Amino acid sequence: MTDSSRETPAAVPPTVLPDAVVPASTGDGPPAMRLAGLVKRFGEKTAVAGLDLTVPTGSFYGLVGPNGAGKTTTLSMATGLLRPDAGSALIYGVDVWAQPVEAKRLIGNLADGVRLFDRLTGEQLVTYTGMMFGLDRDEVASRTADLLRIMDLGEAAGTPVVDYSAGMTKKVALACALVHAPRLLVLDEPFESVDPVSAANIEDILRGYTASGGTVIVSSHSMDLVQRMCDHVAVIAQGRLLASGTVDEVRGTQTLQDRFVDLVGGRHHSEGPQWLRQS
Repeated sequence: MTDSSRETPAAVPPTVLPDAVVPASTGDGPPAMRLAGLVKRFGEKTAVAGLDLTVPTGSFYGLVGPNGAGKTTTLSMATGLLRPDAGSALIYGVDVWAQPVEAKRLIGNLADGVRLFDRLTGEQLVTYTGMMFGLDRDEVASRTADLLRIMDLGEAAGTPVVDYSAGMTKKVALACALVHAPRLLVLDEPFESVDPVSAANIEDILRGYTASGGTVIVSSHSMDLVQRMCDHVAVIAQGRLLASGTVDEVRGTQTLQDRFVDLVGGRHHSEGPQWLRQS
């Protein structure tokens, strides 16, 4: 499924996610993610303060907030990377901390700040990830080739990831998140450092993924991206949920960016200091 407003040159194959890595539609059932009373403290600082959030199955859900709001900490607790001090996280009804192996099979995670095994080549890294999830060699080889192609990493397949640019590293990490056909994709700043052409291709992939029954949660500072791609959004600040719902419900009569600023505060209505002016 592609954005009809974007023309794709005839010579470029469409960026459609291969059937092998498209999740089956889940129909009725528990929400894709349910967070209840999540708390995380680092010393005297409370990073997440009793956060509740429900992400519907099949949604494209945006998580937005200012720097230091607790977005990455929340996603880390929700995906089994960081143990909460209190509260629970369920993925399709599976408790992340009581049944971690079962829960993590359902998740494709592109986490911020987590090191990759970057001495492997791109092909080796995606293959290794697929085999960790129990795919057989023939299946993982087919899926790896498909993913490297649609991420425009075919020519770099044999290059060690340590030699990749920041954007290429982000794309191979996304390929690793997709290779086992998860039912839920959790993406922390997936478009950071990615060039516009690759970003457009990734957007098409993610739209096709949600259209096929998958669920995407994306953390981003880009209100334009969230307003354009997401159907649901949650705004958090200082570790607390300020608003959540469909994008239309949260923004009301405003743009999403204006509503966001109203909710989190901190805007300075000023032309800047006198010494910075040029006349």
